[in-house]
Amino acid sequence: MRFGRWFEEFEVGDVYRHWPGKTVTEYDDHLFCLLTMNHHPLHLDAHYAERSTQFKRNVVVGNYVYSLLLGLSVPDVSGRAIANLEVESLRHTAPVFHGDTIYGESTVLDKVPSRSRDDRGVVTVETRGINQDGTLVCVYRRKVLVPTRAYGEAHGGDQPGRPEPAHT
Repeated sequence: MRFGRWFEEFEVGDVYRHWPGKTVTEYDDHLFCLLTMNHHPLHLDAHYAERSTQFKRNVVVGNYVYSLLLGLSVPDVSGRAIANLEVESLRHTAPVFHGDTIYGESTVLDKVPSRSRDDRGVVTVETRGINQDGTLVCVYRRKVLVPTRAYGEAHGGDQPGRPEPAHT
């Protein structure tokens, strides 16, 4: 199974459909809110959401949706990355609710060799998240610093740092 790509493997226009998706549970949403100290009742208080909001139910916190999409994209986009450099834009286009399943896909928008080092380059992707109904819920663009194959070979190959089994 692939985990990331070398700089040479990215082609402008390629689309990666990230698999599998993830069904968002109430637990996922609450844990993320608690870990990040986001205690807004829209996300945590079902009674409040039912009586005081237009959706009449809890809405999943947007930063979890973004983080989930980022994670879904790692095997296809940034599994070999040296660094995530920038999130250029981030838009939440529809609410996500407990029980929704999120799927992602990323399109390669640009790739530019590094000007300072010839063993890496910057790849720009746009990642879109859709729910189980096909509704676009989130879209963002990011730039990732990705090594070349030569860099990878000089730093451990496809599985750097993986130990060999000890023989007894």
